[in-house]
Amino acid sequence: MRFYNEQRPFYCGVDLHARTMYLCILDRDGNVVLHKNIKTRPAALLRAVEPFREGLVIGCECMFAWYWLADLCAEEGIEFVLGHALYMGAIHGGKSKNDRIDSEKIARLIRGGTFPLSYVYPAQMRSTRDLMRRRMYLMRRRSELLAHIHMTYQQYNLDCPARRLRYAGNREGLTDPFDDGSVKKMMAVDVAVIDQLDELIKDLELFIVRHAKVHDGQSFYLLRSVPGIGKVLALILMYEIHTIRRFGSVGDFVSYCRLVKCSHSSAGKISGSGGRKIGNAFLRWAFGEAACLLIRQLPQAKRWIDRKEKKYGKGKALSLLAAKLGRAVYWMLRREEVFDVSKFFQD
Repeated sequence: MRFYNEQRPFYCGVDLHARTMYLCILDRDGNVVLHKNIKTRPAALLRAVEPFREGLVIGCECMFAWYWLADLCAEEGIEFVLGHALYMGAIHGGKSKNDRIDSEKIARLIRGGTFPLSYVYPAQMRSTRDLMRRRMYLMRRRSELLAHIHMTYQQYNLDCPARRLRYAGNREGLTDPFDDGSVKKMMAVDVAVIDQLDELIKDLELFIVRHAKVHDGQSFYLLRSVPGIGKVLALILMYEIHTIRRFGSVGDFVSYCRLVKCSHSSAGKISGSGGRKIGNAFLRWAFGEAACLLIRQLPQAKRWIDRKEKKYGKGKALSLLAAKLGRAVYWMLRREEVFDVSKFFQD
């Protein structure tokens, strides 16, 4: 966990919402110099903070509406910090809770050096990262429709198609085994939506690849050198990581990717682990997929996983391989080196 601990003349805590935002500005002595509710408009914010802009830092909790505030502060030369939503327990731990109280708590956390920092993703690549996440959403909807087709065959005690329905040519004639007109229509709708999603996803991938080569073509190339990491996984890793330099150590990186467990202990006794939802869920999924694909492509990976499986079991073995792959990716990007199979399996 990282905290903001710089000294500033003024500290502004913002309890941010879609239509309104509550501001609380403290001076260096902790006195409240401004406390008011305003509309979420750039002009309104700039008017409110105008007397305190010299040395001002603005902070808010990480929620869906922070993009415009971070971009505005960057344009105006105002320092902006983003609070990690899962670490900001001081906001949610009070007996009373409202926007006025929350904004002051945020300002006091910033001033006191206990404001937990979250990464402020730069605007240049942020929209493409969100587009990549939208592509993943569409792929999940496509998978649900394919699963629904198989489920419908099973409902009517029919043999499921032996062909892979992921290919458009294998989806012809899916409605033929059914006699009921409503079922035929339902299946036809599923196929039509899948066909449309195929076109949208293909177009999205071409668009994102073009942008990836402009944003960070070197990282895209390095990630694709790993067996099992293809175009899509490389794009997910590249845009979710952004820059490997923002991680101080390999431990910080694998923790952010949810590839390691964090133990809880007290008085020398380990009481379990926690924090499973703290980190990047997209990177955890991507490394899990990459580990499975690595086993398919490299015999060395299959032998390695077999040894670990005998000792830890299948699930733990796959988690260990995903964590090992995460560490390898960290050093690859840090040193700007391609994947080396001999180094990866040297232990």
